[in-house]
Amino acid sequence: MQNIAQTAEQSVGSQLAFQADVQAACNGDAEAFGRLYGEIYPSLYRVARYSLRTPEDAADAVSEAVLDAFASIRRLHNAEAFRAWMFRILTAKIKRIYRSYAQPEQPWTEARDASCAFDYAGTELHIAMAQLHEADRLLLSLQVLGGYQSQELAEMVGGTAVGIRTRLMRIRQRLRLMLEPEKG
Repeated sequence: MQNIAQTAEQSVGSQLAFQADVQAACNGDAEAFGRLYGEIYPSLYRVARYSLRTPEDAADAVSEAVLDAFASIRRLHNAEAFRAWMFRILTAKIKRIYRSYAQPEQPWTEARDASCAFDYAGTELHIAMAQLHEADRLLLSLQVLGGYQSQELAEMVGGTAVGIRTRLMRIRQRLRLMLEPEKG
C-alpha cells in the first residue's frame, strides 16, 4: 500500500515539475525547455517515424517541430496544453513532408544505399502502415503512439470524437486485413 502512495506522490511531483519547466521555458529558460524536450522527444519521434517513410524524415520533422516550439514557446499560455501544442506543431511538419513526397525523389545510388541502415524490426507493420493514406497513418500514430483520446484528436484534426473513433476503427480494420494471412 505504501508503494502505491509513493508512486502516486512521485507521479504528482513529476507532473508539477513538468508544468514548472513549461512555465520556466515560457519565460525564456532554455535549460527548462531542454528538459521538456528530453521528456517528450521519444513520443514525438515514434509518431513521426510511424507516419513518415524514413527515419531521416522523422528526425527532420521532430527537429523542425522542436525548433519552431522553442522559437514560439513564449506564446504558449497554458502549461497543461504543452504536449498537445507540440504534437500540433509536429503534425504540421509531417504534413509538409507529405507534400514533398509528391515531388520526384532523388535517384537511388549505391552510395546512398550503403549509408542507410535497414531496420528489420516491425517490417510487415511498417509496410502495411506505409500503404495507409497519410492522414490515416498520422491519426493512428497520434492515437496509438501519442496516447491521444478521440476528443483530443477531434480538436487537433477537426471533426467529432465519434467520427474520429469510427475512422480509427476503419483504419485498424484495413491494417488488420493487410497483416492477416489469407485464409482459405
